[in-house]
Amino acid sequence: MRDASRKELTIARYQPTIIRADEMTIGSTKEDLTMRKIRLWTATSILAVSFATGASAQNIDWQIFTEPFVTSAHAQEINWQKVDDALGRKPAVSGDVRRYGFPRSDLTVTLDGVTIKPALALGGWVAFKPMHGEAMVMGDLVLLESEINPVMLKMIEGGLDITAVHNHLLRASPATFYMHVGGHGDPARMAAAIHDALAVSKTPLSMPAAAAPPPAVDLDTAQLDQIMGAKGQANGGVYQFNVPRRDPVSMDGTTMTPPAPLGAAIGINFQPTGGGKAAITGDFVLTNDEVNPVIKALRANGIDVTAVHSHMLDEQPRLFFLHFWAVDDALKLAKGLRAALDKTASAKS
Repeated sequence: MRDASRKELTIARYQPTIIRADEMTIGSTKEDLTMRKIRLWTATSILAVSFATGASAQNIDWQIFTEPFVTSAHAQEINWQKVDDALGRKPAVSGDVRRYGFPRSDLTVTLDGVTIKPALALGGWVAFKPMHGEAMVMGDLVLLESEINPVMLKMIEGGLDITAVHNHLLRASPATFYMHVGGHGDPARMAAAIHDALAVSKTPLSMPAAAAPPPAVDLDTAQLDQIMGAKGQANGGVYQFNVPRRDPVSMDGTTMTPPAPLGAAIGINFQPTGGGKAAITGDFVLTNDEVNPVIKALRANGIDVTAVHSHMLDEQPRLFFLHFWAVDDALKLAKGLRAALDKTASAKS
């Protein structure tokens, strides 16, 4: 008798919610109704199989029926306007990733006689992606040496993580450093913390007035595309390539897609310097076994390696970021970069 009562209580406790007629017609969209039907069918099927096989209802993880719906709903409920307002700018949107640029247009940085455009190596950014009902944020901020610790302190006070601080270039004047940040939580709160941190640096936080269109990229871009095996894109007077890795990269159980706006794709930039020449820089995204083959390929083609390090802490697989620099004939440099790309598990376009 006690067993029978326990079974009745167990069934009552885990009985799926029934969709009433009024729910089908009042305040429910077709999408709502479809999702309810799917959840009801899934829950009922699992329940039936569990009792048929003698499984205990107490051992069923009922969260699997609700978590996908809750996560999706929370992602849709994010008020991105609050994030835009906190950061004082609009993002570039790729898929479900929103990337906000913070170029150091206030700096005049030179290296080997080249005045570096922001799009070449001074383009700070942060990117948000919905994750587990809230959002993850990651970014790469360009700072002067004197700005590093004040910005870091404000980031920490705002609950954000510092995942790396280092150089990307060598011999630049003034020297620039790159602070990589990350976090997970309420996106508006994290955006406010990022804004407050950048405010203690001289990073421009107000959107500039509409500027004149940047000059055309004075390079044979069709030839560059052919050599690189990818399609580049002009941005701020710089010709840029983003080459994703063939295999997906994940962090905290979330696949980092699309990879380019999240900083998980190989980035290669060409800034024309006249006469068919260019300054090149960027970063290769590598697994541990690719690091030295790429170093050797770059050095064999006259391209300097300026840094090898990590940008993130919890990514899978573990990745290393290799930065480079050279000034020479653009097509010659493209061939050297292609030789290095061939040492990686990068996607072919």
